[in-house]
Amino acid sequence: MSANKAIKLAVIGRGLIGSAAARHLCKMGHDVALIGPNEPADFSSHGGVFGSHYDEGRITRSFDPGAFWRQVNRAAISRYGEISAESGVEFYREVGVLHVGSGESSDVASVGKICAEAGILCEAYDDTGLAERFPFLRSTAGMQGYFEPRNAGYISPRRLVRAQTIAAERAGVRTIDEPALGISESGSGVTIRTTTGSVEAERVLVAAGGHTQSLLGQSLGFTVYGRTAALFRLGAAEVQRLAGMPSMRCIGPKGQNPYILPPIAYPDGQTWLKLGGDPVDMPLESEADIKDWFKSGGSIDVADGLQKQILDRIRDFKFEERRVVPCMTTFGDTGLPRIGPLSERVAVAFGCYGKSAKCSDELGRLGGMALLGEVKAELAP
Repeated sequence: MSANKAIKLAVIGRGLIGSAAARHLCKMGHDVALIGPNEPADFSSHGGVFGSHYDEGRITRSFDPGAFWRQVNRAAISRYGEISAESGVEFYREVGVLHVGSGESSDVASVGKICAEAGILCEAYDDTGLAERFPFLRSTAGMQGYFEPRNAGYISPRRLVRAQTIAAERAGVRTIDEPALGISESGSGVTIRTTTGSVEAERVLVAAGGHTQSLLGQSLGFTVYGRTAALFRLGAAEVQRLAGMPSMRCIGPKGQNPYILPPIAYPDGQTWLKLGGDPVDMPLESEADIKDWFKSGGSIDVADGLQKQILDRIRDFKFEERRVVPCMTTFGDTGLPRIGPLSERVAVAFGCYGKSAKCSDELGRLGGMALLGEVKAELAP
């Protein structure tokens, strides 16, 4: 698509943060285009960009060890109902989140301490209490758990992107279903190259996740890592047995600290339980690396380790099929995302340490504010 006249604002990236930013900017009264492709129908034959929101399960919660992340989590969760109302799409289930690990771990104890200080509702359980409250757990000896029952559970990132996009379009956003191939800035605006032409904009927010640095042609100090999740298809009896299961964060050393989603109905009509947690970081250093990773289908070795983790943690766990799924996440050195201006006309919002799905609406709003020239001090580079 070629625009006849420059639109005011363009957002590159139709994922979680980009779709949120477009919705917020348009609701503020701005002329906005949202640029990026739909989810590919077949990873193995797809030649374009990939995203990590092609899934039905991400943990959402108020708690985080970092004050910034607690703040954005709470802000985003408070708007889940608004996003659903504006789009007609449900994407959130409040099943609670259980943070669990060794009773001797300072990281586990800090969950209760931080929740108390931050005013986050949290129930504490020792090993016998865990066994009574969460009978599906295989072993609770020596364990300690903290359970967030409210404003916590899981979201479907795929449905959240759909909800944000519908709400944005209803507010007046124009979506352009093409990947952005590059941008060039001049004194009068920004030209965004797409597969069929170009789009002219006065200012651009780049929220393209793991593709952001390659799209800009520069490093912003973040590394993209490949991640693997394992999904286990459950029969009806197992779905019923685990019906009261919350989302779980297992706290422990790397490789022994999976996140676990409860059984979730997927678009294929089946119910799958998902977990992730890679023991080793695998950098994806180029666009070619990212494409190869997604087309590879993920790591069988990591999935084997995850299968052992779920069998060790869920009592008498039975599954009918295993699926291995690739994903990617972006890490920097500061522990904070990069949200702010790069130049007079270009801003970025990305770099989320695997934390962004639940708080993406607030990260998108902050990205939109940065594009308008209002940068929050804690996010300034």
